[in-house]
Amino acid sequence: MIFVTGGSGLVGSFVLAELVAQGRPVRALYRQHVPSVPGGEAIEWVQGDIRDALALRQALEGVTHVLHCAGLVSYAPQDEEELLRVNVEGTAALVDACLERPGIRLGMVSSVAALGGGAGAAEDAPGPVVLDEHTKWDLGAEHNAYSTSKYLGELEVWRGISEGLEAVMVNPSVILGPANWERSSTRLFRYAYQEHLFYTAGSINLVDVRDVVEALLHLTLHTSRSGERYVLNAGSMLLRDFLTQAAACFQKRPPSVLVPEWAAEGIWRLEHVRSLLTGARPLITKDTARAGRQPVVYRTEKIRQELGREFRPLSETIQWCCQGLRSSGVAE
Repeated sequence: MIFVTGGSGLVGSFVLAELVAQGRPVRALYRQHVPSVPGGEAIEWVQGDIRDALALRQALEGVTHVLHCAGLVSYAPQDEEELLRVNVEGTAALVDACLERPGIRLGMVSSVAALGGGAGAAEDAPGPVVLDEHTKWDLGAEHNAYSTSKYLGELEVWRGISEGLEAVMVNPSVILGPANWERSSTRLFRYAYQEHLFYTAGSINLVDVRDVVEALLHLTLHTSRSGERYVLNAGSMLLRDFLTQAAACFQKRPPSVLVPEWAAEGIWRLEHVRSLLTGARPLITKDTARAGRQPVVYRTEKIRQELGREFRPLSETIQWCCQGLRSSGVAE
């Protein structure tokens, strides 16, 4: 039996669909509403919270492998405590539950944000920042709340490994897939579809959700590797190029007005004040306004050697996502 957390999210939903397609017995955690995923009727759904130790212990009865896909992605100041609750406390509770059942293997979806190596880099430093699995977290650098929560979540897994848990982690960059475009990275496609005029300078590192799922399942279900993490990244694109390709897929007008850095700095400050006064989440934060200014290169030799293949081309992924969004009726 395979236990999956985060089944309503982008990675989790694709993980569940793939496991069902393979005919594997699957049990999945949900909070309030059972997610709608292909083959969902074949899944044993368990209601509970990722921080509920009792519910997790019961859910792991008869389980051999755990795929931890649950996680909160947010850069809004209002979510800082929730980031710690979900990404750190939730992971700690799951690790503890796994430790109570010797023999379980854990595969965790982390993030390149947990590498942290680029957080303190000067924006005018020559050349790109190069990061890989061995990059050390700089305790003296400034890190946003999301990155910190993913790093601390990884520390919980390392704690479990030191106590005998078999576990591996994957660290994807921004994950692309045809899912709910009101959430997470899929909002980039909604932005292109709505023909917004503005874009910011800088680049973005991206990876196909299918590549993430393949790596996670291979490492967790088909190897005995433990105490390892793997960076997943298909490449980097200028944000304008990404939005232009996505807009072309939708037959929409691409963005054409570059927002200068000084304007982006002013906008996030105004949005911060607005969010404090109204309680609404800011449309742009300091972290999102500055994202991509310093080029970052993620080295992926480790996972490419493990899988024996390359990542899907980003142009192919963008086309696939747009077609999926259109066929689902979201983008019409």
